[in-house]
Amino acid sequence: MNQKQFATEVALALQGAGFTAYWAGGCVRDAMLGREPKDYDVATSATPDQVRELFGFKRTLPIGASFGVITVLGPKSAGQIEVATFRRDGGYSDGRRPDSVEFTDAQEDAVRRDFTINGMFFDPATEQVIDFVGGREDIERRVIRAIGDPDKRIEEDKLRMLRAVRFAATYEFILDPKTQDALATRAAEIKVVSGERIGAEVSRMLNHPTFRIAIEKLQETGLWRYILPAEADQSVTDLAIQQTKTLEVSPENHFQFETVLTVLLNKYIDAEQSDGASFLKRLQDQWRLKNDQIAVIDWVAKNWRTIDQADTLPWSVAQPRIVHQNLWAALDVAKVLGGSKPAQDFCRTMLLRPRCEIDPPALLTGKDLIEMGICPGPSFKHVLQTVRNEQLDQKIDGVESARRRAREIFEAL
Repeated sequence: MNQKQFATEVALALQGAGFTAYWAGGCVRDAMLGREPKDYDVATSATPDQVRELFGFKRTLPIGASFGVITVLGPKSAGQIEVATFRRDGGYSDGRRPDSVEFTDAQEDAVRRDFTINGMFFDPATEQVIDFVGGREDIERRVIRAIGDPDKRIEEDKLRMLRAVRFAATYEFILDPKTQDALATRAAEIKVVSGERIGAEVSRMLNHPTFRIAIEKLQETGLWRYILPAEADQSVTDLAIQQTKTLEVSPENHFQFETVLTVLLNKYIDAEQSDGASFLKRLQDQWRLKNDQIAVIDWVAKNWRTIDQADTLPWSVAQPRIVHQNLWAALDVAKVLGGSKPAQDFCRTMLLRPRCEIDPPALLTGKDLIEMGICPGPSFKHVLQTVRNEQLDQKIDGVESARRRAREIFEAL
């Protein structure tokens, strides 16, 4: 059983017990767009207690019960389904979650949701779409429109401004004029949203093939300037946004969030800027980015210029960068920021060679140095790196000559 089949089973079980139950939200939207939903949610007239009674306490988790949501556990192959009771929401004093909920019917549940394309239901028993908000028409018109008053929807949850941009970009829809006006008017309010939620939304936008549309809409609505550290200059950002239009997806590198962000923010994180590292740290803290994401951005920012000269550099300088896992991201950035150069083709050509040829095992290891009586210390890394560089530059032709050279380097220190 897969999740779709499990979602159908859950909805039919609820209907069989006398309740109204439909698929709800994103899974309905994606199915209508001809896309395979990533997950399924069910909305029902059953209360949380009734849902737990029907499916059993061992098969249900009451993690979101205070908001009317019960998680129903399925077979391992199907995962789990969130079953939410139809509700109307009270005020949103924290700008994220309702202060209270009141259980109601399907129509009132639909009108409290964010956008029309997310406000539809689907009855798996009759295979009928239930649409109280005009979502079907907006999908046909390819429009992202807030349900009801856009200002009210944003007041309830400011993150909806970024979600509107992400949906418009992902599905290549236009923003409804009233919805876009509300985003532009209230863009500065995005700053009240936690950095972690902002970072997650931006990551999803920039990690998608339609990232260019997302960037343009962030700029058009004014949101871009409010989601970056305060010192980011809009004129520089405008130039960077234009630069992203020349990014090309290579077969080896499906576009990464980190690649796009490096281009967008190159003015601030450039290796030649003394405060680049501090800007990157502030961005990480603000968006709660993962260390491995920052590591990619930092490496690319520091190395793309060297890669752009790889064909004229000693092999010992070029090789560590060519065999690095982030090379493809750096090549994309180099092409955008420095233009196409022979060095970029040189790097790609070298990668076509056998790995053992371009990245041979080191002739000496730390263990070898210890056996030679060289104790670990400040000189240890220098000796190993120098020998490795000379090996790559073919100045050393075997283990014995590597040992002799290591001894010479050590004694000269």
